[in-house]
Amino acid sequence: MKLFYDFHIHSCLSPCGDNEMTPFNLVNTAKIFGYDVIALTDHNSCRNCRAAVQAGKTADITVIPGMELCTSEEIHVVCLFPDCDAAEAFGAFVYEHIPPIKNRTEIFGDQLVMDSTDNVLDTEPLLLNTASDLMIDDVPALVRSYGGVCFPAHIDRSSYSVISSLGDFPETLDVTAFELTPAADEADFLARYPATRGKLILRDSDAHYLENMLLPQNTLDLPECSAKAVIDFLLHRHNK
Repeated sequence: MKLFYDFHIHSCLSPCGDNEMTPFNLVNTAKIFGYDVIALTDHNSCRNCRAAVQAGKTADITVIPGMELCTSEEIHVVCLFPDCDAAEAFGAFVYEHIPPIKNRTEIFGDQLVMDSTDNVLDTEPLLLNTASDLMIDDVPALVRSYGGVCFPAHIDRSSYSVISSLGDFPETLDVTAFELTPAADEADFLARYPATRGKLILRDSDAHYLENMLLPQNTLDLPECSAKAVIDFLLHRHNK
Protein backbone atom coordinates (compact mmCIF):
# COMPACT_ATOMS: atom_id res chain seq x y z
CA MET A 1 0.00 0.00 0.00
CA LYS A 2 1.15 3.52 -0.75
CA LEU A 3 1.43 5.56 2.43
CA PHE A 4 1.83 9.30 2.76
CA TYR A 5 4.62 10.00 5.26
CA ASP A 6 6.50 12.70 7.12
CA PHE A 7 9.34 11.29 9.20
CA HIS A 8 10.72 14.57 10.58
CA ILE A 9 8.44 16.60 12.84
CA HIS A 10 9.27 18.44 16.08
CA SER A 11 7.10 19.06 19.11
CA CYS A 12 7.13 21.68 21.86
CA LEU A 13 9.90 19.65 23.52
CA SER A 14 12.41 20.92 20.99
CA PRO A 15 13.69 24.34 22.13
CA CYS A 16 13.12 25.73 18.64
CA GLY A 17 9.66 24.14 18.44
CA ASP A 18 6.58 26.27 19.01
CA ASN A 19 4.58 25.64 22.19
CA GLU A 20 1.54 25.00 19.98
CA MET A 21 3.32 21.93 18.57
CA THR A 22 1.85 19.68 21.22
CA PRO A 23 1.69 15.96 20.48
CA PHE A 24 -2.09 16.23 20.20
CA ASN A 25 -1.96 19.21 17.83
CA LEU A 26 0.72 17.92 15.48
CA VAL A 27 -0.79 14.44 15.27
CA ASN A 28 -4.28 15.70 14.55
CA THR A 29 -3.02 18.27 12.05
CA ALA A 30 -1.25 15.46 10.21
CA LYS A 31 -4.45 13.41 10.31
CA ILE A 32 -6.49 16.29 8.88
CA PHE A 33 -3.90 16.79 6.14
CA GLY A 34 -4.20 13.15 5.12
CA TYR A 35 -0.96 11.56 6.30
CA ASP A 36 -0.87 7.84 6.99
CA VAL A 37 2.33 7.73 9.04
CA ILE A 38 4.46 10.39 10.72
CA ALA A 39 7.42 10.39 13.09
CA LEU A 40 8.03 12.64 16.08
CA THR A 41 11.72 13.57 16.06
CA ASP A 42 12.62 16.12 18.71
CA HIS A 43 16.19 17.27 19.19
CA ASN A 44 18.20 14.75 21.25
CA SER A 45 15.14 13.51 23.15
CA CYS A 46 12.23 11.09 22.89
CA ARG A 47 10.30 12.31 25.93
CA ASN A 48 7.18 13.33 23.95
CA CYS A 49 7.06 10.22 21.79
CA ARG A 50 4.78 8.19 24.03
CA ALA A 51 2.20 10.99 24.10
CA ALA A 52 2.34 11.35 20.31
CA VAL A 53 1.95 7.60 19.77
CA GLN A 54 -1.08 7.58 22.08
CA ALA A 55 -2.56 10.60 20.30
CA GLY A 56 -2.00 8.75 17.04
CA LYS A 57 -3.91 5.71 18.27
CA THR A 58 -6.83 7.94 19.21
CA ALA A 59 -6.74 9.76 15.87
CA ASP A 60 -6.10 6.57 13.84
CA ILE A 61 -2.76 7.66 12.39
CA THR A 62 0.51 5.77 12.81
CA VAL A 63 3.16 7.66 14.77
CA ILE A 64 6.74 6.39 14.83
CA PRO A 65 8.74 7.33 17.94
CA GLY A 66 11.98 8.96 16.93
CA MET A 67 14.66 11.58 17.52
CA GLU A 68 16.73 14.08 15.57
CA LEU A 69 20.17 13.36 17.00
CA CYS A 70 22.94 15.95 16.74
CA THR A 71 26.33 14.26 16.39
CA SER A 72 29.68 15.55 17.60
CA GLU A 73 30.29 16.89 14.09
CA GLU A 74 27.01 18.85 14.35
CA ILE A 75 25.28 16.61 11.83
CA HIS A 76 21.57 16.05 12.32
CA VAL A 77 20.44 12.44 11.96
CA VAL A 78 16.82 11.27 12.05
CA CYS A 79 16.47 8.10 14.14
CA LEU A 80 13.31 5.95 14.03
CA PHE A 81 12.36 3.20 16.49
CA PRO A 82 9.82 0.36 16.50
CA ASP A 83 8.20 1.33 19.82
CA CYS A 84 8.35 3.81 22.69
CA ASP A 85 10.37 1.54 24.96
CA ALA A 86 13.19 1.34 22.42
CA ALA A 87 13.01 5.07 21.70
CA GLU A 88 13.09 6.00 25.38
CA ALA A 89 16.01 3.66 26.04
CA PHE A 90 17.93 5.29 23.22
CA GLY A 91 16.90 8.70 24.56
CA ALA A 92 18.29 7.84 27.99
CA PHE A 93 21.57 6.81 26.37
CA VAL A 94 21.81 10.03 24.36
CA TYR A 95 20.98 12.10 27.45
CA GLU A 96 24.26 10.89 28.98
CA HIS A 97 26.13 12.07 25.87
CA ILE A 98 24.95 15.68 25.59
CA PRO A 99 26.61 18.50 27.53
CA PRO A 100 24.98 19.42 30.89
CA ILE A 101 24.02 22.91 29.74
CA LYS A 102 20.87 24.27 31.34
CA ASN A 103 18.18 25.59 29.02
CA ARG A 104 17.59 29.34 29.18
CA THR A 105 13.95 29.68 28.24
CA GLU A 106 14.21 33.42 27.63
CA ILE A 107 16.70 32.69 24.83
CA PHE A 108 15.92 29.22 23.53
CA GLY A 109 12.27 28.74 24.47
CA ASP A 110 10.41 26.23 26.60
CA GLN A 111 11.02 22.49 26.37
CA LEU A 112 7.65 21.03 27.32
CA VAL A 113 6.95 17.39 28.08
CA MET A 114 3.26 16.72 27.39
CA ASP A 115 0.67 14.01 27.62
CA SER A 116 -1.58 13.04 24.72
CA THR A 117 -4.29 15.54 25.65
CA ASP A 118 -2.20 18.72 25.96
CA ASN A 119 -1.40 18.63 29.67
CA VAL A 120 2.13 19.74 30.61
CA LEU A 121 3.81 16.98 32.61
CA ASP A 122 7.30 18.43 32.95
CA THR A 123 9.88 20.74 31.45
CA GLU A 124 13.25 19.47 30.24
CA PRO A 125 16.04 21.28 32.14
CA LEU A 126 18.96 20.53 29.82
CA LEU A 127 19.29 22.38 26.53
CA LEU A 128 18.46 19.86 23.82
CA ASN A 129 19.79 21.51 20.66
CA THR A 130 23.44 20.93 21.51
CA ALA A 131 25.86 18.50 19.90
CA SER A 132 26.29 15.11 21.52
CA ASP A 133 29.68 13.41 21.72
CA LEU A 134 28.48 10.63 19.38
CA MET A 135 30.26 10.44 16.02
CA ILE A 136 28.34 10.09 12.77
CA ASP A 137 30.16 6.91 11.73
CA ASP A 138 29.01 5.14 14.91
CA VAL A 139 25.35 6.22 14.85
CA PRO A 140 23.83 3.78 12.30
CA ALA A 141 25.01 0.66 14.16
CA LEU A 142 24.12 2.24 17.50
CA VAL A 143 20.55 2.95 16.37
CA ARG A 144 20.21 -0.56 14.94
CA SER A 145 21.24 -1.98 18.33
CA TYR A 146 18.03 -0.43 19.70
CA GLY A 147 15.97 -1.98 16.88
CA GLY A 148 15.82 1.24 14.87
CA VAL A 149 17.12 2.79 11.70
CA CYS A 150 18.51 6.23 10.88
CA PHE A 151 19.24 8.57 7.98
CA PRO A 152 21.06 11.91 7.64
CA ALA A 153 18.68 14.87 7.79
CA HIS A 154 18.31 17.72 5.27
CA ILE A 155 21.67 17.08 3.58
CA ASP A 156 21.15 20.03 1.22
CA ARG A 157 21.16 22.59 4.02
CA SER A 158 24.09 24.88 4.76
CA SER A 159 24.22 23.92 8.43
CA TYR A 160 23.70 20.83 10.58
CA SER A 161 23.97 18.51 7.59
CA VAL A 162 26.46 15.83 6.66
CA ILE A 163 27.62 17.76 3.60
CA SER A 164 27.93 21.15 5.33
CA SER A 165 29.91 19.56 8.16
CA LEU A 166 32.11 17.10 6.24
CA GLY A 167 32.14 18.65 2.76
CA ASP A 168 30.83 15.48 1.11
CA PHE A 169 28.59 12.47 1.62
CA PRO A 170 30.99 9.75 2.84
CA GLU A 171 30.98 6.49 0.91
CA THR A 172 31.53 4.67 4.21
CA LEU A 173 28.42 6.06 5.91
CA ASP A 174 26.35 2.96 6.68
CA VAL A 175 22.86 4.22 5.80
CA THR A 176 20.32 3.27 3.15
CA ALA A 177 18.53 6.61 2.86
CA PHE A 178 18.97 10.33 3.28
CA GLU A 179 16.68 13.33 3.54
CA LEU A 180 16.39 16.30 1.20
CA THR A 181 14.32 19.37 1.92
CA PRO A 182 11.19 19.66 -0.25
CA ALA A 183 12.77 22.35 -2.46
CA ALA A 184 16.08 20.54 -3.10
CA ASP A 185 17.17 19.60 -6.63
CA GLU A 186 17.47 15.82 -6.48
CA ALA A 187 19.32 15.44 -9.79
CA ASP A 188 21.86 18.07 -8.78
CA PHE A 189 22.69 16.30 -5.53
CA LEU A 190 22.98 12.90 -7.16
CA ALA A 191 25.33 14.37 -9.74
CA ARG A 192 27.53 16.19 -7.25
CA TYR A 193 27.67 13.54 -4.53
CA PRO A 194 28.13 10.06 -6.04
CA ALA A 195 27.83 8.28 -2.68
CA THR A 196 24.16 9.28 -2.51
CA ARG A 197 23.28 7.31 -5.63
CA GLY A 198 21.26 4.16 -5.03
CA LYS A 199 20.01 5.33 -1.65
CA LEU A 200 16.39 6.09 -0.87
CA ILE A 201 15.60 9.82 -0.93
CA LEU A 202 13.13 10.95 1.72
CA ARG A 203 11.37 14.33 1.75
CA ASP A 204 10.06 15.60 5.08
CA SER A 205 8.81 18.88 6.51
CA ASP A 206 11.14 19.26 9.55
CA ALA A 207 8.19 21.21 10.96
CA HIS A 208 8.73 23.21 14.15
CA TYR A 209 5.44 25.13 13.87
CA LEU A 210 1.99 23.92 12.86
CA GLU A 211 2.12 26.24 9.83
CA ASN A 212 5.36 24.51 8.73
CA MET A 213 3.56 21.21 8.29
CA LEU A 214 3.10 20.39 4.62
CA LEU A 215 0.28 18.80 2.70
CA PRO A 216 1.28 15.20 1.91
CA GLN A 217 3.15 14.66 -1.35
CA ASN A 218 5.55 11.75 -0.84
CA THR A 219 4.74 8.08 -0.38
CA LEU A 220 6.38 4.77 0.46
CA ASP A 221 4.98 1.46 -0.77
CA LEU A 222 4.79 -0.79 2.30
CA PRO A 223 2.90 -3.97 3.18
CA GLU A 224 1.27 -2.34 6.21
CA CYS A 225 1.11 0.98 7.99
CA SER A 226 3.31 0.52 11.04
CA ALA A 227 6.60 1.62 12.55
CA LYS A 228 7.89 -1.92 12.11
CA ALA A 229 7.06 -1.90 8.40
CA VAL A 230 8.95 1.36 7.87
CA ILE A 231 11.99 0.17 9.80
CA ASP A 232 11.96 -3.28 8.19
CA PHE A 233 11.79 -1.67 4.76
CA LEU A 234 14.85 0.46 5.45
CA LEU A 235 16.74 -2.38 7.10
CA HIS A 236 15.92 -4.64 4.14
CA ARG A 237 17.48 -2.06 1.85
CA HIS A 238 20.48 -2.11 4.18
CA ASN A 239 20.87 -5.84 3.76
CA LYS A 240 20.68 -5.79 -0.03
